[in-house]
Amino acid sequence: MRYIVAVAFVPILGSLVLALVFLMKDKGTTNRMVTMLAVRVGLSITLFLMILGAYKLGWISPTGIS
Repeated sequence: MRYIVAVAFVPILGSLVLALVFLMKDKGTTNRMVTMLAVRVGLSITLFLMILGAYKLGWISPTGIS
């Protein structure tokens, strides 16, 4: 599960970088930045739901503070 979460962060960060590139390049003339930010939010919510589902199925467990 650790590797799945690490791999899932790559497209999330990629869409954030693309949003920054579109912000600098387009200067507000297109909606590509908004689209990339919406994609990032969608990917983040999907990752959260996957982690929540893995917890409910017992694939991961909380370790607590040590």
